[in-house]
Amino acid sequence: MTTEGIDPLLPPLFSGVSVEGSIDPFNKAMSLAALGCDAGTLVHNVSVDRLRAAVVFGPEVPLEDAMAMLPACGVGFANALGALAPPEVAVHLEWTGPIRVNGALCGRLRASASTSDPGSVPNWLVIGLDVPFIMDSEAPGLSPDRTVLYQEGCGDIDPVSLLESWSRHTLVWVNRWFEDGNRPLHAEWRTLVHGMGEDVTLTVDGETVSGTFLGTDERFGLLLRQNGETRLLPLSGLLQ
Repeated sequence: MTTEGIDPLLPPLFSGVSVEGSIDPFNKAMSLAALGCDAGTLVHNVSVDRLRAAVVFGPEVPLEDAMAMLPACGVGFANALGALAPPEVAVHLEWTGPIRVNGALCGRLRASASTSDPGSVPNWLVIGLDVPFIMDSEAPGLSPDRTVLYQEGCGDIDPVSLLESWSRHTLVWVNRWFEDGNRPLHAEWRTLVHGMGEDVTLTVDGETVSGTFLGTDERFGLLLRQNGETRLLPLSGLLQ
């Protein structure tokens, strides 16, 4: 299987920018966004062993509301892989961005924006996706909590097809969020969130915190129970 020379078929409102080699599409997307590229620019670096991509959004709402694009892209990925993988393949999303396939870590989502002020409207917001298909130089078994798609029954899926599917399903959820607000997205996302009701340790805004993951508020902020008190961790604290 080869991905060279294959241009992904993207849905309307998305325009593809291909990069190769060691170029990180997440960093490239941030650079293009800072230069004023169009919203919907999708930068991708696709190889047989890894899918990396990043989407540029042009929010018209304050950052804390615009951060809904992170769970929208996560739900889009879960739907995309669900449409291509065997039915027994389970996908879950960690609140901080990592993706789990059949319980093990398998890639991540991340976010960056032109501002970190939750109340300001950012000039741009970038959501990145990174998913491994083939095990790298680290021998299988050394990290039992990590996996790759080809070890989870997804050997018939190629990275280009997954990129195309992710872009389509993500656009569906972005449009639904635009039309109906957070409620439908929040309901779908909650069915995919990993670790709810469990004790967790995570890093938000540079601070490592521990407690019980109680759930999320209507803007996807995490409710953390610590020492008998409940603390709200805003989604914008995950910005890189």
